[in-house]
Amino acid sequence: MKRTILFSILSCFALIGTVAAQKTAQAEAADWKAGIARTVITPKQHMAMAGFASRNHPSDGKLHDLWAKALALQDANGKKVLLVTTDLLGLPREISNHIRDRIKTKFGLERDQIILNSSHTHSGPVLQHALSDIYLLDADQLEKVKQYSIALEDQIVKLAGDALSKMEPVSLYAQNGVTRFQVNRRNNPVSTLTKVPALQGPNDYAVPVIKILDKKGKLKAIAFGYACHPTTLEIYKWSGDYVGFAQLELEKAHPGVTAMFFQGAGADQNPLPRHTVPLARQYGRELAAAVDRVTEETMRKLPATVSSAYSEIDLPLGAIPDKQELSKIAKTTPVAYQKRWAERMISKLDKGEQLIRTYPYPVQVWSLGGQPIVALGGELTIEYSIRVKQVFGQDTFVLGYSNDVMTYIPSCTILKEGGYEGDAARMVYGLPAKWDLTIEEKILSEVAALAEKAGVPKIAK
Repeated sequence: MKRTILFSILSCFALIGTVAAQKTAQAEAADWKAGIARTVITPKQHMAMAGFASRNHPSDGKLHDLWAKALALQDANGKKVLLVTTDLLGLPREISNHIRDRIKTKFGLERDQIILNSSHTHSGPVLQHALSDIYLLDADQLEKVKQYSIALEDQIVKLAGDALSKMEPVSLYAQNGVTRFQVNRRNNPVSTLTKVPALQGPNDYAVPVIKILDKKGKLKAIAFGYACHPTTLEIYKWSGDYVGFAQLELEKAHPGVTAMFFQGAGADQNPLPRHTVPLARQYGRELAAAVDRVTEETMRKLPATVSSAYSEIDLPLGAIPDKQELSKIAKTTPVAYQKRWAERMISKLDKGEQLIRTYPYPVQVWSLGGQPIVALGGELTIEYSIRVKQVFGQDTFVLGYSNDVMTYIPSCTILKEGGYEGDAARMVYGLPAKWDLTIEEKILSEVAALAEKAGVPKIAK
């Protein structure tokens, strides 16, 4: 009798293993389905430009168009995910939530299935609900910003639908490349850049690439990333900066192909030197060359399986300033936006409002056929990419600027050091205090929890 029960149990395990192996084999044999769509999001009128507080008038032209692009994927089991990339400084929470809620209503995709990533170009338009204390806008410009933001939401929702409606069989490949024009701006003063024999880190020079081939093996689309601020340019013309030039280079080299860029953990990384259009083109060509090299070499073919996980965690802020502290800042600071920030905080307190003490921070993990993708909100500093890869492997793709760009996300080291990324940036974005020292471990712990849920294994140590 015992032998019979034992045999039945072993047979059951064998059957489960056989079914699992069959599903894996089916996924490897099956095609992904993918849909690609794109739309121009360049403002049709002169309006305020995002990113630099020093700008003092609206745009006066364009170097090239700004784009929103979408890649919809469906695995062998019918599960869908959607990556949307935009040539924008960053989507604030209000706009991102509206877009994702509308996509859910119209197309049935939950938040774990959608990544909204912004390139962080500083040559795009101002959006509503973002960095309001650094932009001095009159009533006309405020109305233009409002109308553009409303139209942008409509465009991205339509874009998602277009991509989802164009599904066709494809093969998917992934690999990391490399290029080295990012410079850690905290540890390499611009004034001494040409005099030092070696640059200081930390850095992550990876160029993550996803290649999509149609059923005939022809290149259909490329999604690629890098961790570096698109701040080569401060002029008054619309552009995607080096990111825009990289996409143009790739699409020129591969007619009919859509090239879409996602920003990594580049919050403390700058393209240096900078400030000229030829330099922006140079960095774009360097990045495009790195992507091209990867697509021409052997890449990992991804089986048609996708899993996803998403959450929002309450990230704590540090000590909240009282009215006396705010009044002192308002009276003594020589920095105009910091004065406006302090006065706005005082106004909130005078109205009886409570200043926020936590912020709902988005954390997301995908596994595309075993390719780990970690997408985090805010202006993510490079140490997060380094630490995520230490846990899940150097092949992991780490995205910042995803789903909500609310301020910088500094490492614990940067928080202790202070400076712009560790302290002052919270005033730029309108938060009442800098982050608590615990945020790095809270974010990484949540990444680990979601990775387990999505079936992303940790690497053996």
